[in-house]
Amino acid sequence: MSSINRRTFVANSLKAGVLTAGLPLITKAESWGFGSAPGALQFAQVKLPYAYNALEPHIDAQTMEIHYTKHHAAYVKNVNDAIAADKIAFTTEKEFFANASKISAKAKNNGGGVWNHNFFWEVMKPNGGNPSGKISDAINGSFGSFDKFKEQFSKAAMDRFGSGWAWLVSEGGKLKIGSTANQDNPLMDSSELKGTPLLALDVWEHAYYLKYQNKRADYVGAFWNIINWDEVAKRMA
Repeated sequence: MSSINRRTFVANSLKAGVLTAGLPLITKAESWGFGSAPGALQFAQVKLPYAYNALEPHIDAQTMEIHYTKHHAAYVKNVNDAIAADKIAFTTEKEFFANASKISAKAKNNGGGVWNHNFFWEVMKPNGGNPSGKISDAINGSFGSFDKFKEQFSKAAMDRFGSGWAWLVSEGGKLKIGSTANQDNPLMDSSELKGTPLLALDVWEHAYYLKYQNKRADYVGAFWNIINWDEVAKRMA
């Protein structure tokens, strides 16, 4: 390129830069309505509300530490990687799960894994006791008694084949019990069980195998000692 042509090219480039300064750069993906927008959802772990050993003897410290720092942390990394790779632009968890049937399996499964575990940690506490007040009244009104509720919830946890979750949800002013497979939850448009989650129990083997091995029933029975009923009642409000 001659020196004159080079100077002309540079001058024209500078003029173009001035003319387009301040205009947004629009990629093909963004022009089609895709692409991670500013403020796109990023999942994160909640801070564990208690020490790893706080729920002993019902859930042991080693299981809690591995569950929180390995399994849960991996779901966070994987879903955020999927959001970036798939250019998912949803800005809220509600919107993300309402479109679960339209996103990749990696995004859906790991997003569910993050949310479900964040929920699970918060509905447990040391020395949980029994429900009282409005949550007790709601359980009695929906299931007849707390004992009948325990029986039905435990059955949902035991009958879930393989990996999944048992749930207590509120829908249309009534409480109901059900379960979901893998990391699905009742907020997903693809879930057969729908409603506002109030209580959940993780029945994946990694949640209990170190202490209980194949005795899921013992793990389910122990869960009734560590439920944070104040948190359950708050979510019902």
